[in-house]
Amino acid sequence: MVALTGAAMCTGCVSYQDAPTAHGKVRSTAMTTADLAQTDINRMATLGMRANLESLYRLADKLYKRNPREWRKGGAATQAQAMVQLRAAIEGRRRLPDLKDLRDVKALSLSLDPSFSGDRVAAFVFSLSDTIVAAHGGTTVFYLSDGLDAQRIYNAARNVEIAAWLLSSRHDITGKPLLLANALADVRNVSFEREFGKIIGRLDLLAEMLDEKYRRAGIGYVQNLLGAQFLQFLPVR
Repeated sequence: MVALTGAAMCTGCVSYQDAPTAHGKVRSTAMTTADLAQTDINRMATLGMRANLESLYRLADKLYKRNPREWRKGGAATQAQAMVQLRAAIEGRRRLPDLKDLRDVKALSLSLDPSFSGDRVAAFVFSLSDTIVAAHGGTTVFYLSDGLDAQRIYNAARNVEIAAWLLSSRHDITGKPLLLANALADVRNVSFEREFGKIIGRLDLLAEMLDEKYRRAGIGYVQNLLGAQFLQFLPVR
């Protein structure tokens, strides 16, 4: 019996370790002392923010490739240089001159205005990033001292949905799409839609986890009150 149990356990270990990696492996980072100041939710929010920003950079790269006139508006010599400038603005929380010092949803509205004449790709992606970061309290790495509001993050997810819909449906003053994105004609290309979907999904999951965190804390408090009467020591004399 012991031998059979051990064999079964080893079989389970082998099947677990042999998971296919043809399409990539799970990425992990080395533990640091800063991790000790993070709860599970803090870590999840940090990883989600990092992934969302990378999704936005991929969207910007795709949009620049389909709309090369946009990166030229910003004075960059190449698309690669335009991407470097955009990433620096997002990560440095700097303002974009084309957005007239507007931030988050106000900047997003301007970037989707048909009369906007600046680099629409940079303005759109920067505004989306600013909207998401603002919903997280203005930071991108989260620790025990940081508070996250589930409703604000949920609202950010809805804003991303609205922005994606407006991008695919609005036209400029000449009747052309504001930016060429998804293609549904000869060669079907919905990679933009998938990237937006990833961002929305991450934000919704974090909002649900935050809401559940406080709900479970309340349930745990009530359970402790109800269970206290059954956890008293009994007399032995």
